[in-house]
Amino acid sequence: MRTSTTILPALLLAALALTGCGAPTVPDFTYFRLPRAQPLEVASAPLFDEPIVVDAFGADGLYADQSLIYALDPGAQQLRQYHYQLWTDPPTRILQRRLIAQLRASKIAAQVTDELPASNAAIRVSGIILRFDRVPTANGGWSAVVALKLRADGRDGRPIVDDYYRADEAAAGNDIKSTVDAYGAALDRIYAQFHADLRQRGGSRHG
Repeated sequence: MRTSTTILPALLLAALALTGCGAPTVPDFTYFRLPRAQPLEVASAPLFDEPIVVDAFGADGLYADQSLIYALDPGAQQLRQYHYQLWTDPPTRILQRRLIAQLRASKIAAQVTDELPASNAAIRVSGIILRFDRVPTANGGWSAVVALKLRADGRDGRPIVDDYYRADEAAAGNDIKSTVDAYGAALDRIYAQFHADLRQRGGSRHG
């Protein structure tokens, strides 16, 4: 009786130790930032006298979350979220801040900001994220697919730009970091086109 009392705790400790050794290790979270943006064309003088206000982007469903999204098929009809691969902030904020920084550096207006009282006359820019996917390609690689609806309203409330933009950018490698770099390149192309549209259509109204 005394022997069994001594052996039982030892057996329990051994079982716990074995269970601990066999427990799966939870992966670490990895957070991603977009690469540095390519500069837009710099204006010799501000095109708009009014400030430009860029609101936080809108997004529905998966795109409002912080997880990176990947497709199971090249047609991107089936999507999943990565559990441990995340953006540093929700894409609705990342894309807003990137556009603010690029428009500000382009000197398209004397002031580009994310906040201004509604009573102030301003050019107001809004965006909706329609696609922000990591998509497998037919050759076994990956591409970043970005689709946005971008709108810029004049001080009178009428739209200067109201259009859809899409860019597909092949990733240089199969790792997620390469796809994140491709996201940055795709956004650079979209923002360059939006910037060109804003200058062209805004210039015709402010000329």
